Amino acid sequence: MSLILLAIFCSMAALLFAWYQARLVLKESEGTKEMAGIARAIRQGANAYLKRQYTGVAFFFTAMFIILLILSVMGYINIFVPFAYIIGGFFSGLSGFIGMKTATNANARTANAARRSLGSGLRIAFSSGAVMGMVVVGLGLLHLSLAFYFLNNYFSGPDKMQQITTIMLTFGMGTSSMALFARVGGGIFTKAADVGADLVGKVETGIPEDDPRNPAVIADNVGDNVGDVAGMGADLFESYVGAIVSSSSLAVAAGLGMKGAAVPFALAASGIIASIIGTFFVKAGGQEEKSLLRVLRRGVYISSFLMAVMAFFLLKAVFGTGFGGLFSAVLIGLVAGNLIGYFTEYYTSDIYGPTRRLSAIAKSGTGPVIINGLSLGMASTAFPVIIIAIAILSSYYLSGGGDNFNMGLYGIGLAAVGLLSTLGITLATDAYGPVADNAGGIAEMANLPAEVRERTDVLDSLGNTTAATGKGFAIGSAALTSLALIGAYKAQVEALAPAGFEFSLSIVNPPVLTGVFIGSVLPFIFAAMTMNAVGTAAQHIVEEVRRQFKENPGILEGTVEPDYASSVDICTRSAQREMILPTVLGIIAPLLTGLLLGIDAVVGLLAGSTLTGFILAIMMANSGGAWDNAKKYVEVGHYGGKGSESHKAAVIGDTVGDPFKDTAGPSINILIKLMSMVSIVFAAFILQYSIFG
Repeated sequence: MSLILLAIFCSMAALLFAWYQARLVLKESEGTKEMAGIARAIRQGANAYLKRQYTGVAFFFTAMFIILLILSVMGYINIFVPFAYIIGGFFSGLSGFIGMKTATNANARTANAARRSLGSGLRIAFSSGAVMGMVVVGLGLLHLSLAFYFLNNYFSGPDKMQQITTIMLTFGMGTSSMALFARVGGGIFTKAADVGADLVGKVETGIPEDDPRNPAVIADNVGDNVGDVAGMGADLFESYVGAIVSSSSLAVAAGLGMKGAAVPFALAASGIIASIIGTFFVKAGGQEEKSLLRVLRRGVYISSFLMAVMAFFLLKAVFGTGFGGLFSAVLIGLVAGNLIGYFTEYYTSDIYGPTRRLSAIAKSGTGPVIINGLSLGMASTAFPVIIIAIAILSSYYLSGGGDNFNMGLYGIGLAAVGLLSTLGITLATDAYGPVADNAGGIAEMANLPAEVRERTDVLDSLGNTTAATGKGFAIGSAALTSLALIGAYKAQVEALAPAGFEFSLSIVNPPVLTGVFIGSVLPFIFAAMTMNAVGTAAQHIVEEVRRQFKENPGILEGTVEPDYASSVDICTRSAQREMILPTVLGIIAPLLTGLLLGIDAVVGLLAGSTLTGFILAIMMANSGGAWDNAKKYVEVGHYGGKGSESHKAAVIGDTVGDPFKDTAGPSINILIKLMSMVSIVFAAFILQYSIFG
């Protein structure tokens, strides 16, 4: 249990470091009275949205708790499972809420710091992001470690570890449910406001981005916080927890017992220490985006190196001479994460060729921008798929999969933990982006000098790249974690099934093949639901902004303040209404497949959804990131600059990319893991009542 105590200690260190970073942010001034007032309006809108979202989600969690409680009374699951589901969801929502509160307190402070220098703005925004990163890893590891410690002392008997890991996986199911609500709901809000504000403001009316005359401008800035901070925090909290619990559960199937189950916790603890050290190397050394990107990358790479060193000694101490294969798996995960991050950066940053060529294509009009943006996203899937394929094969065989199937799966699980082990600093570089975006909006609305907006635009453009990199990490980890969860599902069914049961997982087995087809189409159905929700909500925003401009000409003249609250209300109502069905899909699909087609078909469904979901999520995230940065590259003066025909074409491309990269794309990786965890938790019920037996 010393490894679990280490995890508890390091998770508390992460939370203390987050508190320290938050204090650094709050010591800064919000600037002028006008800047503070704008920040207050954004804060109030974000708080109001999250209050309504969490109230609505509470009804869903209550219903799920009752269902799980009934199943536990009937003997299909442990009595702790319903409570684990609620606790997992609570901590997922809490991590996003704390990150959002920090971000809404940092936006005006970042803008004010940017009045001094670009480096000062980066420091405040990055400190805010560090709070998000450390809260996610701290809360995630703390609640898992405390639960593991308690359950280990509570249970006894030969099935002790099986009971513990099932309950731990239910924590993951709770975090996935909350993350899907947060990502989908927040994504609908933020992208509806963003698209509506851009189409009427920049394209139709020709006013600047974040112009205070735009009635949707406050909703747009609120959306950055509820979608790109609270939603993203819950998303990566779920990824982090999922990687730990899936690899921990596979240790039982591999016969490694308590020692093997505790190793993922200790590796995550080592990653926290490495991430904290890495943050001290993030110091602005230049005034250009390329220099700042190098600074952020330096912090991530140093953290990864330190993590590799600590993992070497940790695994050697736990497993002795036989640790080499498992250390290789962790190292493979670390390298895979950084490689995926690099290629994501290459395809989405405007300092590289692909996005710059997309900007140049804007001279030809909207159609070529959209066509080439889609092409860029499709092409960008090749390297991540190759990287993940190599990571799966190498971690499986180096961990001993050739002799012991479950040991190989455990190695894949450790690779997923390795990939996400430095999430504390990776997420810090991601979460600072929305703060920089808000800072730019505040600089525009408060009429600060032009050089302030230029500095925040550099930070914002860099944030788009690091946000795309963060999504790449999450999507890459989803592929590894989902494969590990499929293995955990197989082990769970075999432990619960009657004597003589055998899987029949041949691809030519009709139920398996049918499951593959169903699973393959689910990410597309899910993406269609979320994209349609954004389009519908954006339509309402467009109509509202047009109405205000038409009915009150004084708004554009600057003599009358717009009705900001109406756009916030439209986005809130749309998000609350539209986020339910996509989340329910992730829970119902594996249950219906299992009950109608059998246990084997569920494996097919999980495999199909993982394959297509992984590729679709990468394509959408990278296309969206490239469109956004191509627009910003035009806005800084290339190919005609702001207000040109190239700019209008690039803005329209970005409106397509917004729901790609911030709503549908990043939500898919949550979907595929949620379906795996639902399958595991309900395995006994499906075994009992499946039509195929």
